[in-house]
Amino acid sequence: MFGRREPVPFAFVAEADRFRSNVAPPPRERASVGELAGRWLLGLTIVAGLVGSLVVGTPALSPDHRTDRPQQSQASERR
Repeated sequence: MFGRREPVPFAFVAEADRFRSNVAPPPRERASVGELAGRWLLGLTIVAGLVGSLVVGTPALSPDHRTDRPQQSQASERR
């Protein structure tokens, strides 16, 4: 069914550490001014959202010090 495979010489594995290519990758393209501005704007939006959520959520995390008297609704005060 299956043909017998020939053994693979592993000498090339030992030489792989010493192999250097003479082909250099192309230089990276510099980002344009619009791309840089977009990245800064996106980062600023994310940071502003995190700071805003912290500012809005902090009062909800603070303990309530008005536990001396029970809370009453406005409807019960109109009697």
